[in-house]
Amino acid sequence: MIEGMRTRLVALTLVAVGLVALATVVLIYLRPGPPVEPPALDFRTSFPTTTRRIEIKPGDSLVAALTREGLDARAAGEVAERLARKGAELRKLRPRDELAVTWNFRHEPIVVRYAPSSWVRFIASARPGSWEVTRAETEPRVRVEAVSGEVTRSLFEAIEAAGESPQLVLAMVDIFSSDFDFTADTRRGDRFRLLVEKRYAGDSFVNYGRILAAQYLSGGQTLSGVGFARAGDTRWAFYDREGRSLKKSFLKSPLEFSRITSGFTYARPHPILGGVRPHLAIDYAAPTGTPVRAVADGVVTAAGVDGGNGISVTLRHRSGFGTMYNHLSKVAAGVRRGARVSQRDVIGYVGMTGLATGPHLDYRVSRHGQFVNPLSEKFIPGEPLAGADRTRFLEHARVSLDRLAADKPF
Repeated sequence: MIEGMRTRLVALTLVAVGLVALATVVLIYLRPGPPVEPPALDFRTSFPTTTRRIEIKPGDSLVAALTREGLDARAAGEVAERLARKGAELRKLRPRDELAVTWNFRHEPIVVRYAPSSWVRFIASARPGSWEVTRAETEPRVRVEAVSGEVTRSLFEAIEAAGESPQLVLAMVDIFSSDFDFTADTRRGDRFRLLVEKRYAGDSFVNYGRILAAQYLSGGQTLSGVGFARAGDTRWAFYDREGRSLKKSFLKSPLEFSRITSGFTYARPHPILGGVRPHLAIDYAAPTGTPVRAVADGVVTAAGVDGGNGISVTLRHRSGFGTMYNHLSKVAAGVRRGARVSQRDVIGYVGMTGLATGPHLDYRVSRHGQFVNPLSEKFIPGEPLAGADRTRFLEHARVSLDRLAADKPF
């Protein structure tokens, strides 16, 4: 009997403890005050997913890239259609675009992410029987920063030493391409400085915006270029300190980067025919296939094989000027007799056709039928600003160049 009473007492004690514990839990969850968070469930552990980035190949369509990854054609087509509805320009798929697919544990595609740039991203999420697309845009943060450097071996190395991208070299060369031949005249010790817009996504640098001002110091001479848009015009153009356009009628060189191997002379030993002959041209050494640019607007008067000149293009320009581009590997598409070309258009590619010992461009300039030295010829100057535009520009140029000099003194 006593044993039975002990058993009942133990049982009652356990029940009491359980009721106290239950009451405590109820009080914790129901009493006023900050809520107590329940334990988190890690669904990634319970339901694992896999995300794979897709390599976009040249010529890829979105559907082709997705089906290559494993999506069926119907799903890939629907994703592409939904993305296009949200404004994705799928005709411009490029190898640098970001594309990724997330799969669930049953190997079913559940998310497609597509980012054509750092500024816009699309997310396609699988829904029962369809896909839902959201679009997110990032507003670029623009900082105006000063960049400077000194040439020791090349402009590209100087820009890289400053921690910047080669894009800036090409932009600076373009600004001064009518006043300075970076192929022939760049020297060790040359210095440059730029006031440039840099575009950031969050804290990450993405790309460059406009160059606001640029200066290049070589041989004691400083070239200045200041960006400016005329009233009522959104086009950004560059002018010198006095408001004269830096875009002149002729470029200094038909190649962006090269080196001169032979100059303009009336007495040069000929490397193939022998003897001393006139060389009324400038020879630029460059690899076969290097693009050759028209130095000015003009009309094609000849394009094709021309004896010892090999494959050649001849252009007629205004004010009695003409130019020849010899020893090309081929003529650019659409360049034929009678065709019009614009300054900087690619008209052909460097080669070694005709009487040539190696790949190079033989470049000639004529004026009223007589060959002249391209490096010393005075071409037509650029158009100057006038009136209110010039007044606004002069103040803008002063402020920009003063800031540049203060931030990056020579």
